This record gives sequence, C-alpha cells and structure tokens, in this order.
Amino acid sequence: MRHDIEFDAEGALLRGWFYEAHGATGPSPCVVMAHGWTSTKRMYLDKFAEVFAQAGLAVVVFDNRGWGDSGTAPGKPRHEVDPWEQIRDYQHAITHAQNRPEVDPERIGVWGTSFSAAHAFVVAAIDRRVKAVSGQAPFISGRATYANLARVNNLVVGPEVFTADRRARALGEPPVTVPVVGSDPSELVGLPTPDSYEYFTHARAELDPDWPNEVTLRSLDNFYGYEPARYLPDVTPTPLLMIVGREDGLTGGNLAASAYQTASEPKKIVLLPGGHFAAYTGDGFTLASQASRDWFLEHLVAA
Repeated sequence: MRHDIEFDAEGALLRGWFYEAHGATGPSPCVVMAHGWTSTKRMYLDKFAEVFAQAGLAVVVFDNRGWGDSGTAPGKPRHEVDPWEQIRDYQHAITHAQNRPEVDPERIGVWGTSFSAAHAFVVAAIDRRVKAVSGQAPFISGRATYANLARVNNLVVGPEVFTADRRARALGEPPVTVPVVGSDPSELVGLPTPDSYEYFTHARAELDPDWPNEVTLRSLDNFYGYEPARYLPDVTPTPLLMIVGREDGLTGGNLAASAYQTASEPKKIVLLPGGHFAAYTGDGFTLASQASRDWFLEHLVAA
C-alpha cells in the first residue's frame, strides 16, 4: 500500500510516497530513494519501489527539493540542482523513515540512480545510519562529466558564463535557466546526449507531463565541483552495490567501473547491457531492480 507523505528539510517541504512492506507484521527494514539530475519520482521510481515493497521492504520515495511535488526553501529558485542540499535531504528522509512506526530504525538502506546514485554513496560514507547502499548508473566525477556535457557546437563552455550568472543573481536578477535536453547543438543544454533526449521526451509524455525541461545554469556550475567517487573508500563497512551500464556514455560506465575498484569490501558490481538509461525499462529494469532488491534483502533482512 502506498501513502502520500511530506516532511520538512531545512525549510523545504519535501513530498513523496511511503510504501508499506508487503506482509509485514511489525517494523520493517526501509529503503530511502530519490531520482537523479532533474528527474521526478514519477519517472519509473514507483516501479522500483513496488519491487522492493513486494519483497518485504518498506520504502520512502521523495522528490528532490524544487522538483516534482517538493517545495523549496524560502528565497530559493525551483529547478536548481545542488548536490549537497540533495545529500542533506536524503538524511532528512532517513530521519523521516526512522520516525515512522512501520519502520525498523536500525535497518535503513539508501538507493539512488545516476546523480542520486552518487548521493547514495556519499550518504552511506558520512551517515552510519545507512546499513546498505545501492547505486545504479552512478555519476562519478563532476570535472569529467562537465567536459563531456557542457558544450556548444562541441566546444566546452568556459567559466565566464557562470560568473555572469552569479553576479547577476547577486544583484537580484532571476537565475538563468537552460533546457535539460534539446536537439540543437548550438544551444547549451544540461544533458546533450541523444539517449537523454529520448528518455526525457518519453518520460515527459508518458509519466510526468508537468516536468519542465529547464534547469538553472548554476546547476551545471554546481556539478562541476562535485566529486562523489572520493567518498567510495569511506563507505565501508556498509555493504555497497554498484550497477553499471556497459555502454553508459553519459556519466561514464568506464569511470564507474574504475571508481568501484577504490571501494572496500563488502561490495558487488553488476554490469547491465546498454547505456545510461537501460535500467528503467525492459530486461535492464528486471536485472537492476532484482539486484538491488536482493542486496537489500541480504543486508537488511537476512543480516
């Protein structure tokens, strides 16, 4: 059974869903989940949550602040992505889960995908309440990803565009926004790959027609300095699962596989056929959802 929820996170009201664990007769282990860069919970997260709940896990799913159904803190714009705010919001969601009577507060797992997979690993490294973590198609390096994505006519966008936006915002001007996806190579967009355009176009049409296809320019500036792979060695002793698309050209399957080597045991890597978005549908979804489900069952239930 799914319930609508909301909870405060440093002045931002976050909204989401709580899934009761199927067949539970007492407090259950719980998985805390959020989506990746600019996505909302309606973009396939219900499918993953249903797999986990059916297996006997409670689930908290929430929209990142400023996206989907969640609000923002006073004075903050919508449609901005700040990784450290989102990391703290994961921690607020963990607290919300722990305070629910249906949840065993000592058996909390975190799950993320793409940008939020990075957050899940960072949270697991800095918050010992996390007893297991799973991240699929993880964002690994801001510098490397920026060099691949922040381009116009295949030229890397320089820092002057971010400097101008920061100065204007400091003077009270509204934040500059750019499309998340687009098809014009002369226009700066957040995610310029063809599979990103296909994914968001489909998800907007079929799953979340209110998704705005805009993100603040500062969001690109924010991810440039985000290097979540540096936290992977500190996740231990929390069990870590990494799910990687073999042909992931967005966040880099090769980067993820290399970063995985820096994590300590206990850990496991699962390789999926396909690219960055392979885990959301078809056989990729079956493989990814079952791998995470089994990881959480092993380390939150059987332990």
